[in-house]
Amino acid sequence: MAILVDKDTRVLVQGITGQVGSFQTKIMLNYGTKIVAGVTPGKGGLYVHEIPVYDLIEEAVDEHDVDVALSFVPGRYAADAAFEAVEAHVDLVVILAAEIPNIDFMKVIRVADEQRVLVLGPDTPGAISPGKSKVGVHPNRMFTEGNIGVLSKSGALAYETCKVLTEHGIGQSTVVGIGGGPIWGLTQTDILEMFEKDEETAAVVLLGEIGGTMEETAAEYIGKKMTKPVVALIVGRSAPEGKRMGHAGAIIKRGKGTAADKIKALKDAGALIAKSPKEIPQLISSVV
Repeated sequence: MAILVDKDTRVLVQGITGQVGSFQTKIMLNYGTKIVAGVTPGKGGLYVHEIPVYDLIEEAVDEHDVDVALSFVPGRYAADAAFEAVEAHVDLVVILAAEIPNIDFMKVIRVADEQRVLVLGPDTPGAISPGKSKVGVHPNRMFTEGNIGVLSKSGALAYETCKVLTEHGIGQSTVVGIGGGPIWGLTQTDILEMFEKDEETAAVVLLGEIGGTMEETAAEYIGKKMTKPVVALIVGRSAPEGKRMGHAGAIIKRGKGTAADKIKALKDAGALIAKSPKEIPQLISSVV
């Protein structure tokens, strides 16, 4: 099964005619992703890598069945593109752009909730189900098919971790990047719930970082409802209070959101705690 994307997922690419959109579309097609249409206003009627381009998502979904809208639209226009995708009632909208005004993204989340559309991102590398499909920019060579689910705020940390897993012969069912925040669509708890229900996932690796309380909320779910083993890695142990470290969400405020807080909550919930990606394969092997 995997989660979010599989070999049958039909993808529409927003911003397909741009340099990045076109380049990544080619890589996804070569990987086996079923891209059925692209959208760039004013470029309707063109083809990119033999994929038809439309001016509007509404036009594309009239001609094609679409499950996922993947957005390569720049930050200042990304919210409008997301609204269009949500209003087209696709199942999942994946937003790679990082620089979206918080107030605009909050509106996107509200409308998506009303329409029962899932939103992944912003500032996400997307999702990949190795050997089946990928929707986003994950580097293919880091991943191999298997039964370990991985979720991360940081794309780079997910790449590094999955490279280590792959080198140790441990494959992944789906790897999901939820983005760097400070506002998210799908959360760690949402993804954990999906992995818990997925028959092809035997255990989960949760990659977190300082700032906010999302990991503590995820720990509550793990302790109360998760039956599958969870290995967790929290980065940012040495981060000073009040200083932003990389992601917009990675900031400690008023003594909350520290690595110690998150590690304690996850450990108390029954998760195994790794100190670095290199420790994760051994911990996974001890529980699967």
